[in-house]
Amino acid sequence: MDGATVKRKPDRTSAFTLIELLLVLVILTVLAGVVVPKFVKRSEQARVTAARTDIAMLELCLDAYEIDTGRFPSTQQGLEALVKDPGDVQNWRGSYIKRGLPKDPWGKPYVYKYPGEHNDDGYDLYSLGPDGQSGGGDDIVNWETQ
Repeated sequence: MDGATVKRKPDRTSAFTLIELLLVLVILTVLAGVVVPKFVKRSEQARVTAARTDIAMLELCLDAYEIDTGRFPSTQQGLEALVKDPGDVQNWRGSYIKRGLPKDPWGKPYVYKYPGEHNDDGYDLYSLGPDGQSGGGDDIVNWETQ
């Protein structure tokens, strides 16, 4: 080029502006606000399902105990009678639970009562649920169909 100066565009490095970064952060925050509660709710649903599964398994073990001994364990003997011979029972063929007594998904023992208050001809078996207290509408019980 014959000595004429050519205007050049100034070199700009490609980068995100502050507004673009803030916009991305706002979008991520909104998405987290929508998605995280759904995962938390799923986690609680999984715990309730696990408690129902444990109760069903314990019911099978209690039925096997009753078939062998002719009766269910008393409230005083509790679910421990499925693991250790209570000593005053004939034809005990346990242990009826191989891995030991489970705790509910919230870390509390399952509640067992025989004779039952809600099941007149059987036993009551339940988890106190997330709040760890009897009642309150969150207990997982064996006398209601869920």
